[in-house]
Amino acid sequence: MEMRSLEPTLKLAKRPIHPMLVPFPIVCFVGTFLSDLAYWRTMDMMWADVSAWLVTLGVVLGVLAALAGLVDFLGNRLIREQRPAWPHVLGNVVVLVLSFINALVHSRDAWTSVVPTGLILSGVTVLVLLFTGWMGWSLVYRHGVGIAE
Repeated sequence: MEMRSLEPTLKLAKRPIHPMLVPFPIVCFVGTFLSDLAYWRTMDMMWADVSAWLVTLGVVLGVLAALAGLVDFLGNRLIREQRPAWPHVLGNVVVLVLSFINALVHSRDAWTSVVPTGLILSGVTVLVLLFTGWMGWSLVYRHGVGIAE
């Protein structure tokens, strides 16, 4: 009988690295959206600066999390065969592309960096993150990816 192993390829002390890295860009992207909302309501320059830093840091940390996830995705055929795996990967690529564009938009002066383009990009990013998070949750809790036997 063949053992089906859905263990991730990239581990640190027998723990998968991808789930360790994922919360950091998520917090940055949600924080970007919240600070964009704060700037839109108050027009306090501090919030535009916070948004610019958060989205930039989120892109950097998101690339690191994506690389770890990509190693797991490409390193185990059984993970790629799980139904939520492809939407999870493709959705997170969309998140990184939107966030990179948003970082470029946030590099402009405050009003045009946030209203309306930055705010819309931040909001759409959070919506896509909700979907990809749901797909990631499904991979772990419904399909057993990364669960020690």
